[in-house]
Amino acid sequence: MSINATLFVQAIVFLLLVLFTMKFVWPPIAKALDERAQKIAAGLAASDKAKAELASANQRVEQELVKSRNETTTLLADAERRAQQIVEEAKGRATEEANKIVVAAHAEAEQQSVRAREVLREQVAALAVKGAEQILRKEVNAGVHADLLNRLKTEL
Repeated sequence: MSINATLFVQAIVFLLLVLFTMKFVWPPIAKALDERAQKIAAGLAASDKAKAELASANQRVEQELVKSRNETTTLLADAERRAQQIVEEAKGRATEEANKIVVAAHAEAEQQSVRAREVLREQVAALAVKGAEQILRKEVNAGVHADLLNRLKTEL
């Protein structure tokens, strides 16, 4: 065979190989590549969607954190105000109690002073009676002079 016939037969075999490859081999490979490209595109879209959802979730979390910080600050401020109010109420009650104790002590002191005056009056009256007995050198009847002694007590 000559080189031209060999070349011509090789060209025909190559063409048959190309046609066979294009008819039977190339479509499944192209289909597999297209499916793979679609899966990659779907994966990228899902990744973008997940990133967007993550950003949205991060924003919601940040908003919730700010909200809870504000609520915590408000609750702490309320608690501090309530504690101050309780302290002020306790101070007020303590002041009232102290005033009651002082008033009661003054009343008790006044009662003791009145009792001491009464005892002193009685002692002065008894001393006056004894002094009168000694001056008169005779016994004075206390029953007869009770009115006189009562007037003396009131004058003292």
